Amino acid sequence: METLDKFDLSILRELQQDARLTNAELAQRVGLSAAPCWRRVRALEESGFIRGYRAEIDRHKIGLGVLAFVRLDAERSTGDLTRRMEQAIAQIPEVVSCHYISGTGTFELQVVARDLESFSQFARTVLLNLPNVKDMHTSFSLGEVKAGGALPLAHLEGARGAG
Repeated sequence: METLDKFDLSILRELQQDARLTNAELAQRVGLSAAPCWRRVRALEESGFIRGYRAEIDRHKIGLGVLAFVRLDAERSTGDLTRRMEQAIAQIPEVVSCHYISGTGTFELQVVARDLESFSQFARTVLLNLPNVKDMHTSFSLGEVKAGGALPLAHLEGARGAG
C-alpha cells in the first residue's frame, strides 16, 4: 500500500478520534460497507500506517502529577556509546517519550513522576547514571494545553492516488 485514497484517510481520521469504533460503526462513518472497510483497516495495519491501538490514561488520575522535559547531553557521540544510551533509556518506564534532538543536547525525554521529590530522586539515581551522560537540563510542565493530539492528514489530500 503506497498511496492513500479518501476512504483510507477517513479511516485514519476516525480511528485517531476513537479507536474503539466497531468495524460496522467505522464503515458507516467513512461510507463503506463492512467487508471493504475491514480489508482497508487490515491493509493500513499491515503496511505500517496504523502501528497499534492503546488506551489514553489520565496521568493525574493514576498519581503521576509531574511531567518533566529532560535534555540529556552525551559525553561522547560515538555509535556504540549512543546505542548503549538508547537501550538504557528505552528500558525505563518513567520515560514516556525520547527523541534525538538537534542543537544543544543529544536526547530530549518526557519523564513522569508522582511529585517533585520522587522526580528528583529518580533523576539523581537513574538519569544521571545512564551510560555516557555528561549533563542534564530539566523543565517542568506547568499545565497541558494539548496532549495526545491526532496527527494532521490534510497534507495527504492532494498527494493521494486516484483509487
